[in-house]
Parts: sequence; structure tokens; C-alpha cells
Amino acid sequence: MGIKKQLGMGIMSAALGISLIGGGTYAYFSDSEQTSNTFAAGTLDLSVNPTAIVDVDDLQPGSSITRNFELQNNGSLDIRKVYLESAYTVNDAHNNNTEDFGEHIQVQFLYNADKFDEVIFETTLAELKDMSPEAVNESIFYPEFGEQGLEAGSVDDLTVKFNFLDNGGDQNQFQGDSLQLNWTFNAEQGESEEK
Repeated sequence: MGIKKQLGMGIMSAALGISLIGGGTYAYFSDSEQTSNTFAAGTLDLSVNPTAIVDVDDLQPGSSITRNFELQNNGSLDIRKVYLESAYTVNDAHNNNTEDFGEHIQVQFLYNADKFDEVIFETTLAELKDMSPEAVNESIFYPEFGEQGLEAGSVDDLTVKFNFLDNGGDQNQFQGDSLQLNWTFNAEQGESEEK
């Protein structure tokens, strides 16, 4: 190889090396921004006051008792539907019951404390226990609250009258018996809306 060729190759190699070094060290401007978003879930908080439904001694056929319940929506979301699950147990004092004591306790759901004569729905504890929560909502809470449900921060009264039905027959089997009633209120949120 001649000297001219070697010199030409050396110059080309040097030029290539310089271009690689220069190409790797160029500078440019940049900028970045970060956004921060918060997504907070709303709350459903249905509370009932008082929590004891009925605590009555010495009921007799034909007697009744009325109780007011305050349904409170303490959450940040509207409650569209309220479901009620009803359960009870009977303590048969003399082990002589041939009938279910719950069939003799009538439950009347009234519009509010000012209108005791306006019944929303009427059934027995035995029938109420077997009803689906959806049927209870349609029969009791929808007529009371309507389509708007129970709005966030609102309070509504539910008045219930319990009647020990006098069937005109011998009800001696229920003497000394007690019935433990448990109601569970479940809330379902209202329609979602675009924020």
C-alpha cells in the first residue's frame, strides 16, 4: 500500500472517530411536567336509630306497639334503594307451640309519625322473613322515599306498628314466649353521574 493510500486511510479513520465523538456529545433542550390527580370514592353510610326494634314485655293478643326509626344517610352518596332483611327466633317457654309465633305478629309500615292511619304495607313477621329484599324495597321503601331515594346527608323517619293479632281462638300456647327480631338494613347507591 502506498503512502498516499495509508495517509488517506488515516485521515478517514480520524474523521470517522471525530464524527462519532462529536455525534455522541450533542445537546438539546428538554422539559417535563407531572400531573397529580386524586380519585376519592364516595361513601354509603346508612344508620338506623334506635337499633333496638321492640323491647316489650307482657304482650297479649290484641295489643300493639308503634316504633319510630330514623334512617340516616351519613355518607357522601345518595342511597337509591334500601333493602330490609328480616329474621327472628322464637323462644317457646313451655315447648308447646304448634304454630309459629311470627305468624301472629302483624307488621304495619306507616308513612310517618304524623299519619298513623296511612299504611304503606302490611304483613306478618313470618311473611316478611320469607320476602326477598327487592320485594321489601318495592313494597315499603319505594313508596316512602320515591325515585329520589335517601339523599346524602338526609334523615327520614320510618314508623312501624307491631300488632299481636287476636285470632279469636285459643292462643294460650304463646304464653311466656318471646320473639327475637333482627332487621338488617342494606343500602344501594344512586345513579352514577359524570363529574
